[in-house]
Amino acid sequence: MARETTRGAFRTASAVTISYSELKDKKSDLSAKIKEGFGPNGLGILSVSDVPEFPLLRQDLLHLSPRLANLPENLKRELEDPDSRYSFGWSHGKEKLESGNFDTFKGSFYANPILDIPTTDISLIQRYPSYCRPNKWPNTSLPELEGAFKALAKLIMDVGLLLAHHCDKYVSENKALQQGESLEDILGRSRCHKGRLLYYFPRRQSSTENLTASSWCGWHTDLGSLTGLTCGMFTRNGLEISPPDSAAGLYVRTREEEVVKVVFGEDQIAYQIGETTEILSRGHLCATPHCVKAPKGDEAVGVERSTFALFMQPDWDQQLRFANQVHLHRELIPLGGALTFGEYSEMLLDEHYHRRLST
Repeated sequence: MARETTRGAFRTASAVTISYSELKDKKSDLSAKIKEGFGPNGLGILSVSDVPEFPLLRQDLLHLSPRLANLPENLKRELEDPDSRYSFGWSHGKEKLESGNFDTFKGSFYANPILDIPTTDISLIQRYPSYCRPNKWPNTSLPELEGAFKALAKLIMDVGLLLAHHCDKYVSENKALQQGESLEDILGRSRCHKGRLLYYFPRRQSSTENLTASSWCGWHTDLGSLTGLTCGMFTRNGLEISPPDSAAGLYVRTREEEVVKVVFGEDQIAYQIGETTEILSRGHLCATPHCVKAPKGDEAVGVERSTFALFMQPDWDQQLRFANQVHLHRELIPLGGALTFGEYSEMLLDEHYHRRLST
């Protein structure tokens, strides 16, 4: 079982961990760990340890995050892509989460790390702008970003596909997948993957302020299939520091509505289940809501956080067949229970984007 302790108001749990040597052996039986981490009673997250080259690639990219966020405003505006609903290039203060307020606590840089130009079909670009538009790299203002971004994302992608293989084995044992719905195959052929480099701006608060669990990033579930995630890097004045508050970090809400702080090592890649995998696996692999809590206290003044997430997602034309009973966005599911991933995700983005514009 995952090691558990008590820290502050919430239980703290270490993510279920699989070693890279176990993972790359496709004959190994990892069903127990997959179930513990991703099953209905799990936290929707597990980590992979001892991945070659990962610690260096993580350092190389995350150290660029503050530099990107602190570029002059006119240069960052050149990197924005409003036609994609800010799903490519730089984004700051453009989205709302559960509070209804604009999220100004973090900035993001989005790119497809596999394909700079996913398609040249104009009709697809217009229909699925969040996935089909081209990347916007800061080739002049921060030229090293593209190489570091792609190198880390490719590694997380390769490890994620190995994990998808073992997820398929676990789900097939429960006879939940239909023919042709291998998660490994779906993700391997997709053109929709999206990387997100995140920078959390320093919070300015008093040492007595009562911060909620979602004070740095609001509660949400990921839309895609698997999200590969690095441990956050804390810095102050350009120098890496230890986390200034043990209560800060990633929190998950379980099916029983318990809020749990989840920890994993900086040399590990964590993977979270997204909504689409829950749909494809008929609920055998479960997405959990999660958020990020900011550090509190005098030691947290001026502290910034950087991390990277790779959203491994199906192709825009991948068919999703919904089960009769589904708790995710029931209002969007048509009679017959079938949508493509592009249709499903654009409906969700549309709903979110138009709600944001109208408030």
